[in-house]
Amino acid sequence: MAEGTIVWGVLGAAKINDKVVPPMTTARHCRVKAIASRSAEKSAAAAAKYGLPVAYDSYEALLADPEIDAVYIPLPNHLHVEWTIKAAEAGKHVLCEKPIGLNAEEARRLIAARDKSGRRIQEAFMVRTHPQWLKLRELVQEGAIGELRAVTGAFTYRNIDPNNIRNKADIGGGGLLDIGCYPITTSRFITGREPRRVVSLLDRDPVFKVDRLGSILLDYDGIQASFVYSTQIPGYQRMQFLGTKGRIEVEIPFNAPNDRPCRLLLDDGSSLFGDGIKPIEVPACDQYGVAAAAFAEAILKGGEQPVPLENTLANMQVIDAVFRSAHTGRWETP
Repeated sequence: MAEGTIVWGVLGAAKINDKVVPPMTTARHCRVKAIASRSAEKSAAAAAKYGLPVAYDSYEALLADPEIDAVYIPLPNHLHVEWTIKAAEAGKHVLCEKPIGLNAEEARRLIAARDKSGRRIQEAFMVRTHPQWLKLRELVQEGAIGELRAVTGAFTYRNIDPNNIRNKADIGGGGLLDIGCYPITTSRFITGREPRRVVSLLDRDPVFKVDRLGSILLDYDGIQASFVYSTQIPGYQRMQFLGTKGRIEVEIPFNAPNDRPCRLLLDDGSSLFGDGIKPIEVPACDQYGVAAAAFAEAILKGGEQPVPLENTLANMQVIDAVFRSAHTGRWETP
């Protein structure tokens, strides 16, 4: 580990690297050295694309590189736990794409691997370090909308490609693990609570067998959170936090742009036509670079991670309860 710098390797040549790797190469405390693929041709092409000096033709070769301190894992969902544990056993810190596991039991396995290896392991929920979410939490805690009473939201996109990994049930596809997890983690983040019970209604694609539409209600014991997600309707995303004196709307909550400011819309409720809305701009940033820098800083300084695995376990317990409720038709306890 160079002084003040974490040297990264990327384990896999996934498409999401186009969003994550470029800002990681310029992020504070970060230097990206290498990328690995099971194909020498793919890894060489990816290294050239992102300007990385080293391309490995196997994941094992990258993990054997003594200069690499941490790895970013963008592999398909069902491979996250396997390669996170292998990376930790190889002495690497790990930032793994969400969902880092497919259920709570897998999250517990990662906690055990972290404790045994002494390495840092984190799920890549970039929303938890984005300045707009930090600002929103600050406003809610300061009472800008009075007492928080309800959270509502939606996160949707349309993807009916049968070859897309999100539409493959046997490798961890489906909408809840892909996007439904975001309103869950952000509602937990802003309320500062864990839901005491959960009820859900899920619809599964008859061919793909993955959940393509879900409606979820979380009971935060005095705060009600409800949202819809779907992978087969036009793209849309919003989150709203409603209190006794007003509301705050997050204009682009999850796919936050990196080329323009984000906006929080603070509404005092005085006009249904929006006359009482005060836009609050949050300066432009790249949320993937911010997340990588925050994780690197936690490694270097020994501080608390933005998303510790205990938080990941709590989120996964809620997700498990959502799936159980869809099956039983009853309220379920995380």
